[in-house]
Amino acid sequence: MIQIASDALTAAIKPEGAELCRLRDAAGREFLWNAGPAWPRHAPVLFPIVGRLAGDGLNHAGRRYPMRQHGFARDRTFTLIDQAPDRCAFRLTDGAETHAAYPFAFALDIHYAVAGGRLSADYRLSNPGPEPLPASLGAHPAFRWPLPGAEGRPHALSFESDEPAPIRRLQDGLLLPEPQPSPIEGRRLALSPALFEADAMILDQPHSRAVEYRAEGGPRGGSGLRFAFTGFPHLGLWSKPGGADFLCIEPWQGFASPLGWDGEFTDKPGLVTLPPGGEFRAGWSVELL
Repeated sequence: MIQIASDALTAAIKPEGAELCRLRDAAGREFLWNAGPAWPRHAPVLFPIVGRLAGDGLNHAGRRYPMRQHGFARDRTFTLIDQAPDRCAFRLTDGAETHAAYPFAFALDIHYAVAGGRLSADYRLSNPGPEPLPASLGAHPAFRWPLPGAEGRPHALSFESDEPAPIRRLQDGLLLPEPQPSPIEGRRLALSPALFEADAMILDQPHSRAVEYRAEGGPRGGSGLRFAFTGFPHLGLWSKPGGADFLCIEPWQGFASPLGWDGEFTDKPGLVTLPPGGEFRAGWSVELL
């Protein structure tokens, strides 16, 4: 574990997957899900895909490559490239093992930093190869639900803008073609396990770039967080169907393959395609309220 800290916040990141594993305030309260049996991860990095491909296979140039849901970055060890008391950075690059599933050159850097009560995570994907790089990239942080000290209280998300657009849903991990009415009322989404009985809620065209996650009906201080993201055009919300003690707030570039689509990977909806020497940058932050 690599630990970084400010006077108000402590975070820990492991090189395996460059995954955030702890997020604690000055009182030692943990805001991140503990990777319990319901879902054994904390905040995985999603690359080179977000969601699933049909048949868990990637088609490129007449070959089919095995590619599991959300890609391989979350299961690979990143190299630590920078470390200081309040920041650290990790890098993953292509090689023979990644080429067996994903025949493209890439370099993925993830920078974490803390300042006051805020943690930021910045993603930098670059193409060092001679051919275009098609990819999706996303984050999957899981926060405690209920929040620490807010047991028994209702929780809600408050978006920075009204969110009237329909949402998207999944079937067997693949994107359904028909948009669904949004359960968001204006800017507010009241949280309940029933929201996730049909798996993730996907905002494929969100207006907001920030959302507050709070416990309601009590003192405002210390019972919430503000989650913001830049560069990522899509947002997923997820908890384990059937109920679990976490809520994932997930900014994405890309999403699962549409149901019934199994084409050439470079034509997949939701990808970013980088020219040789190109770079894609995005990030997210969480601030305790």
